[in-house]
Amino acid sequence: MNNTNSSSIAGNAPGKPPRSRTIERVRSGLKKRHQAERRFRLYGRVAIWLGLAFLALLFVSIVAKGYTAFEQTYIRLEIDFSADNLGLGIQRDRAALSRADYGGLVKASLRSLFPEVTSRRDKRALYALVSPGADFILRNQVLEEPNLIGITKSLWLPANDDVDMFIKGHTERTSEDSGRLKAIQHRWIDRLIAEGRIEKRFNSTFFTAGDSRDPELAGIRGAAVGSFYTLLVTVALSFPIGVAAAVYLEEFAPRNRLTDLIEVNINNLAAVPSIVFGLLGLAVFLNFFGLPRSAPLVGGLVLSLMTLPTIIIAGRAALTSVPPSIREAALGLGASRVQTVLYHVLPLAMPGMLTGTILGMARALGETAPLLMIGMVAFIVDVPSGIFDPSTVLPVQIYLWADSPERGFVEKTSAAIMVLLLFLIAMNSLAVFLRKRFERRW
Repeated sequence: MNNTNSSSIAGNAPGKPPRSRTIERVRSGLKKRHQAERRFRLYGRVAIWLGLAFLALLFVSIVAKGYTAFEQTYIRLEIDFSADNLGLGIQRDRAALSRADYGGLVKASLRSLFPEVTSRRDKRALYALVSPGADFILRNQVLEEPNLIGITKSLWLPANDDVDMFIKGHTERTSEDSGRLKAIQHRWIDRLIAEGRIEKRFNSTFFTAGDSRDPELAGIRGAAVGSFYTLLVTVALSFPIGVAAAVYLEEFAPRNRLTDLIEVNINNLAAVPSIVFGLLGLAVFLNFFGLPRSAPLVGGLVLSLMTLPTIIIAGRAALTSVPPSIREAALGLGASRVQTVLYHVLPLAMPGMLTGTILGMARALGETAPLLMIGMVAFIVDVPSGIFDPSTVLPVQIYLWADSPERGFVEKTSAAIMVLLLFLIAMNSLAVFLRKRFERRW
């Protein structure tokens, strides 16, 4: 009997015993799983490095195109502020000084440098070396210092966009007159360089001026101030409303179908395309209420509607993270529900709420589509002084410059993108700092 059982067992396993084969299968399967895990980690690392490489390529491309915008080419001219050149009569009041011929001062200075230029065509080419904005620069100086009249002063005036692009190396010298600059203008530029009358300086105009049709005169101050006023209206409306809505829905609202419907709609609104909010603002705030078009007030109202769902969701998540023991302890000591929320729960959840608010403001700062729908795409030269003045914002300003044909606006576009990215990075860094500094782990 025992021999029969032994032979039958040996017949079922003529080679290795069953346990050995099972262990080999487990080991071979374990080896494959480890290989698959290593491949998965490798794929993840490759994906991360590819993403970082494309991001670095994007930043390098933006910086390479935009860093030259922080410099501007200037031409030194001897300006004779005589009354005859200005076309002034007996009157020397502010109105008369504002109407004076400041363009004639620039032309007279250029003619004195190049007396051999006599034909009308060559004179127009000579005058085109200097920016048209030089007239306004001289006008402002005379209005600020009327004692300049009657004296000659050496001033550095901005060069024209074509000259600026040539000095920066963005355009090449051509032997023919097919380029933006003619051959004779290249000879004049070489002469000015040899005399030390052309140099590149820090472009403070880019940060202190508003928009302009001339690239060498365009700046981001108007758009930056418009963005500030728009975000000010946005945070003033969305933060208190968002926090109040989050507190009510999480702490006081009854659990029924109505609140469930509200929660579903809030989550859905967070994923709605931003241009839909622009259409809503166009229909309600402009057409129905008649608010001023292209004003930071309307832009802030539209962006408030867009950021409210994000703030409410972040606020509810912050309130949920507060342990129930905090509420139970406060209620056990005799505090009411309102006192428990205001003095115990809300202070502990506020860092998370602030983080969500800052992230929502960062998203609002980079939005363009809803603001285009309410008219903030208009050409605005003056810097806004309030929330009711016509203005634009940085993303819309970038959009306008990117659509301009002049070569000078290419570097202005990239430089404005760099400034916008710095603001976004600063806001996200602030959100991370607040979360790390004040957030409590339970």
